[in-house]
Amino acid sequence: MSINISHTEENYLKAIFKLSEMQNGNVSTNAIAEKLSTTAASVTDMLKKLAGKKLLHYEKYYGVSLTEKGKKLAKDLIRKHRLWETFLVEKLKFSWDEVDELAEQLEHINSEILTDRIDHFLGFPKFDPHGDPIPDKHGNIAYHEDVTLDKMQKGDEGIIAGVIDHSTEFLQYLNKIQLLIHTKIKVKDDEEYDQSKIIIINNKHEIVVSQKVAANLLVK
Repeated sequence: MSINISHTEENYLKAIFKLSEMQNGNVSTNAIAEKLSTTAASVTDMLKKLAGKKLLHYEKYYGVSLTEKGKKLAKDLIRKHRLWETFLVEKLKFSWDEVDELAEQLEHINSEILTDRIDHFLGFPKFDPHGDPIPDKHGNIAYHEDVTLDKMQKGDEGIIAGVIDHSTEFLQYLNKIQLLIHTKIKVKDDEEYDQSKIIIINNKHEIVVSQKVAANLLVK
């Protein structure tokens, strides 16, 4: 797809697509501003610019939605980002808390051939190191069914499938308590006072997980 678009514009498209996955209907200006840590006024200016390029539908007070062209660009970016994260972790042995910023830079390399070859080299992975689905070259996304840990009840079991919070601090904390992707868990008990949970990891040891941590862990 040939279109003149800046890195900042690409980041907006990617953010809007991710927000649209989490909700039904249009994405609000305030939600975009919060995700990108900028002002609503700056967002409004950018949305008008992207609408002029036919990459999104924008109507004041009603939020935005991506056009098919905008969705295609966003999915391409997300595909590259998540493939690069997978490559960095699996092949270059980076930790999952180190790769987001690197992949953020690498995703802007505009080479479909390079992306396809990395995908083939990695064996066409469906999910990245954080459990996020990787779009294929046609834009298809294999979402897995999951629930956040805070919604699970006493006696429920599952496997950690992904994280919502991708911050370095959160991922390093999960490393510290050994609560990683593919870890088997069982909810032993709930604490009514603070909504924390006592969970058993890999049928071996118990830990207490706060409500905030539980709300950011996806379990299948």
